[in-house]
Amino acid sequence: MSVDEQAAVMPQAVIDASMIEAMKAKVGARLRIDHSVNNEVASRIAVTKFAGGIGDINPLWTEPDYATGSPYGAPVAPPSFIIGCFSGIQFGWPGLGSFHSMSHLKFERPVYWNDWVHAECVYDGFDGPSPSTFAGRSVTDRFVNSYRNQHGERIATIDWNVINFERGSALAKRGASGAGGASGTDGASTDAAKPSGPQLPHPWELDEVADIEARVLAERPRGKQPRHWEDVTEGDSVDTLTKGPIGLTDEIAFVAGGGTPIPRLKAHAAALHDYQAHPAWAFRDPITSAREPIYSVHYNLQAARAMSVPFQYDVGFQRQCWQIHHLTHWAGDHGWIKECRAEYRRFVYLSDVIELRGEITGKRVDDDGEHVVDIRTEAVNQRGETVMPGTAVVALPSRNDAGSPAGRRAR
Repeated sequence: MSVDEQAAVMPQAVIDASMIEAMKAKVGARLRIDHSVNNEVASRIAVTKFAGGIGDINPLWTEPDYATGSPYGAPVAPPSFIIGCFSGIQFGWPGLGSFHSMSHLKFERPVYWNDWVHAECVYDGFDGPSPSTFAGRSVTDRFVNSYRNQHGERIATIDWNVINFERGSALAKRGASGAGGASGTDGASTDAAKPSGPQLPHPWELDEVADIEARVLAERPRGKQPRHWEDVTEGDSVDTLTKGPIGLTDEIAFVAGGGTPIPRLKAHAAALHDYQAHPAWAFRDPITSAREPIYSVHYNLQAARAMSVPFQYDVGFQRQCWQIHHLTHWAGDHGWIKECRAEYRRFVYLSDVIELRGEITGKRVDDDGEHVVDIRTEAVNQRGETVMPGTAVVALPSRNDAGSPAGRRAR
């Protein structure tokens, strides 16, 4: 049988006692991440590419003259820039499929242009094995990322989970029930594959796409106009932010901006040497005959299908960046995202359109003495499905206080 007559096949394994014991021995380990670090310096180009890769047009990140007049007094990176420095790695559980399922981020300091960002990752253990309706069994890994600048000051932390599943069982179930609709994403909480799924790619009419693009072009960040805490009321809606239709270049731009190649993407001999040392990192594409990284599920149809998913789909941390973009878009340059959390519940396929929405659920003065609002967030696709529920705590300027949350964190 020739290569092009075969389906793509990724390494497959089942969870056994030896695998579980091996992973227990790694709990608490500080992981080697050099091969997955992308941006170490927040250079003008690095920040500009990252902002472009998540579709954020706020001049605070890219225009020095504008940023000098902001509370920061100089250009800074989007809070999510740390994700473009280091997000995650392929670790343990060889032969299992994996989906990033949840992240909880806490932000302490801004990243200024030309700051160094030093990342660390600790393996915090796993839950399971547990039965899965999507696959045979699954385990959920827990990781903690921390980021410091060149002064040793902590910038942010990320607690994140990855669901690992028996890929062979998932493929068998998909073959038995059809190619559609499993719940998950580069991440997601995996759920049962449905006998039939959405039509992919989504069959948009040109006038529909024109309306969507007009809406995207009309969306503007709050910018330099303060959004005061006193002007926000419980039950208020957060301005909607739209992404899509998601295309191949959107995925490439995210990677080019430092997204989540885990490990860092390489070509030719550099890649083959890695794959020889780590066979589970790659598979052979039946169309091109080339070795491709498992990460290519986000832009390679054969890879997505080999992962038991019917179409290419977005990246979990990419979607997390969208949530953060949504929050900074609404809060304005004077606000500060103190923390946010999101779960990745369903796949966002190429051709989907995502609306990021939110609602104010509470107002308070927190333990730091800052005026904050609690927000329930959600990302909803054109099928009306919530693909990313979440929460956030955002500090806003108060008319009763001098300065602003952003200004208090300025260097």
